[in-house]
Amino acid sequence: MNTYNYTYQNNSFKTEIDYSLFKDEKNILIQVFCGQNENTLQYLINLLSDNLPNAVILGTTTDGEIKDKKVSTFKTVISISVFKYTTIKASIKEGTNSFNSGFEIAKELVTPNTKLIITFTDGTSTNGEDYLKGITAFNEKVMVCGGMAGDNGHFTQTFISCGKKVINCGAVAVSLNSDILQVFNDHKYDWSPIGIEHTIDKVKGNRIYEIAGMDAIEFYEKYLGSSDSYTEFPLIVQRNGISVARAVLTRYPDGSFGCGGNLYKGDKVRLGFANAEMIMKNPVNYLKNINNYQAETFFIYSCMARRRYMQSLIKVEIEPFASIAPTSGFFTYAEFFHTNEKNELMNQTITLVGLTENAQHSSDDLVKPSQIINETESSYAKTIQALTNLIQQSAKDHNEQSKVLEEQMNYSQKILKNQKLFLRHAVHETNTPLSVIMSNIELYEMQNGKNEYLSNIEVAMKSIFSIYDDLSYLVKKDQVNYKVYSLDLVDFVRSRVYFFKSVATQVSSKFILECNCPEMIINFSETKLQRIVDNTISNAIKYTNKGEDITVKVEKITNFFKFSVSSHSKKIQDPQKIFDEYYREEESKNGFGLGLNLVKRICDEEGVIINVTSDSDNTCFTYIFKGNK
Repeated sequence: MNTYNYTYQNNSFKTEIDYSLFKDEKNILIQVFCGQNENTLQYLINLLSDNLPNAVILGTTTDGEIKDKKVSTFKTVISISVFKYTTIKASIKEGTNSFNSGFEIAKELVTPNTKLIITFTDGTSTNGEDYLKGITAFNEKVMVCGGMAGDNGHFTQTFISCGKKVINCGAVAVSLNSDILQVFNDHKYDWSPIGIEHTIDKVKGNRIYEIAGMDAIEFYEKYLGSSDSYTEFPLIVQRNGISVARAVLTRYPDGSFGCGGNLYKGDKVRLGFANAEMIMKNPVNYLKNINNYQAETFFIYSCMARRRYMQSLIKVEIEPFASIAPTSGFFTYAEFFHTNEKNELMNQTITLVGLTENAQHSSDDLVKPSQIINETESSYAKTIQALTNLIQQSAKDHNEQSKVLEEQMNYSQKILKNQKLFLRHAVHETNTPLSVIMSNIELYEMQNGKNEYLSNIEVAMKSIFSIYDDLSYLVKKDQVNYKVYSLDLVDFVRSRVYFFKSVATQVSSKFILECNCPEMIINFSETKLQRIVDNTISNAIKYTNKGEDITVKVEKITNFFKFSVSSHSKKIQDPQKIFDEYYREEESKNGFGLGLNLVKRICDEEGVIINVTSDSDNTCFTYIFKGNK
């Protein structure tokens, strides 16, 4: 076989091709890689069809063109391949059902000796992954290459063609059928995942709506600073044992993004960044499948992001192949590749196929990268390589730190879970003996009268009961919905004062209860109200000076009710801190420092206003409740 590559420019194409070279040939494949517009594509395929009526012609618009050792943009490359022992079949399918298009094309093209399908689809409406699934559904072993059409990065309208027909939605393809033709393929990826993993939360086919709890556009703006660079930073996911990039091709008004291929809800993805060190390697040496064969022709279908990211360095990837055999191709919006008997949709990848009908064909000496890159480009390459290394190392450090942090969090959560479990069991097991002790004290006093020692035990038991109630509330508060009732604040406070009367007696104190209204109705949880009242009264008993009275007031002020407890005690040095968890100003006093923190949390939840005043003579806790209307 032989391949001849041409570049269309200055409207002089009629004289640049010697059509007489092909007049006696029967098996001619022409690929038109058009970086201009639909009219140019239509003009050229008409011209080629008229002059080479026996040729099979496929065409596509591009985001850059490849002709031997040169990469161009906004030009058109014509690749004419002549086969001796290979027949060519062509197919075209219009429409938006990507799977059906793939299945029908494979059905029309695949024969028992099909060695390769070359296919192009539009780059804006076709779902490339579904298209390949359609081909695989008919024949999973046939090798597929090619890619999705481009439109110079505008992502608005792409075109493909077969024969003289140009379409903007669908697929075109040819099959190469032969017992002699040898075909070998490979790909070069070079994009590495960076940063942490993110989860795809909402997606439909190839359209992404939410990533990591954010709208797709918010995600890219957060991590890239802008949503304009999404093409050069794809989402990387593992598919069938290889890293597959999903580059964004379309941005929708609702903030979602369209990719060339599918992602799935729950997929773990990471942003990708080009690995300059891998890009700089000679691809012929790197790609074992290519290095082990001698090609007569190379077709390259490479991602647009590689050309845009690598700029002039892209020839590092192209020239080594052109030094071996005629090389042509284009820069795509997504690439088709066959591996492990599966067809995969790739992004950010250079894919290539080598073809020969001559097993004895020999290759020229390979071109080394040092022969390709000049001093300016080498400096640029080193800068990119250093930046890549910086990002890779930073990502590695971040991942290691994240792993350590995750282990610490898991350990802390385990401890917290065990702590809660211990408290739940402790509270449950404490209730029964406390109830037994209190019941027996009451029975003894009924039969034998008051006893000084039992009275002391009773006082201590009431303190323990108050602590028990606090712990019980803490354990149950997230599992129990505490119902709200209409409660008489006056009656409720009076009953709690009576409960703690014997406790106050132990410090030679007595309660003075004052009310300016016989009844004050509030809507409140009885359990939560008891925590407020009990903790405030018990703290007053604990910290009041021995022999001093404790004043408890319940007052009506317009539409509000005020509950306050005043005691003669030492000045509180830091009134704000007393509501902090585990804080106690006097370590000698009993307690866990949880009571007032619990009170503060309940008051915040229920909209109760707290006010604390304290001086060298008096400390007063005040709570303002809303009254019923």
